[in-house]
Amino acid sequence: MKTLLLSLLVLAASVIHSQTVLGKWKTIDDETGKEKSIVEIYESNGKVYGKIIQLFRDPSEDQDPYCDKCDDDRKGQRITGMIIVRDMTLKDGYYQGGTICDPKNGKVYKCEFWLSANDPNKLELRGYWGFLYRTQNWVRVS
Repeated sequence: MKTLLLSLLVLAASVIHSQTVLGKWKTIDDETGKEKSIVEIYESNGKVYGKIIQLFRDPSEDQDPYCDKCDDDRKGQRITGMIIVRDMTLKDGYYQGGTICDPKNGKVYKCEFWLSANDPNKLELRGYWGFLYRTQNWVRVS
């Protein structure tokens, strides 16, 4: 009986863990379909942030580049370790109110994201520039 109860608790904990946006996510380029990076989403002081912890780059490219196109406090920072998602809060079932920086072009966009309704291991992230937006799908890293 104790073994069954313990098994149910472990199963419940894994289901609860898979329902959170916190954790590591593989970013996929929405234009090329190629893997770009691993971003760790974490909570700090009641807000959610995302930091690049690994880049996937062509061997001919600089493997640890700086953000030379950023024009805010990230300018000159290494992209690996950079906090690209800032100040997100949960409201009405999705995270919003913050921003995301695209180190490729240095631009900062308003941002929102949510877990896919069909798969809690997929994160749908949308960056806005005025009324225009771009959506990427990120995949949870086990």
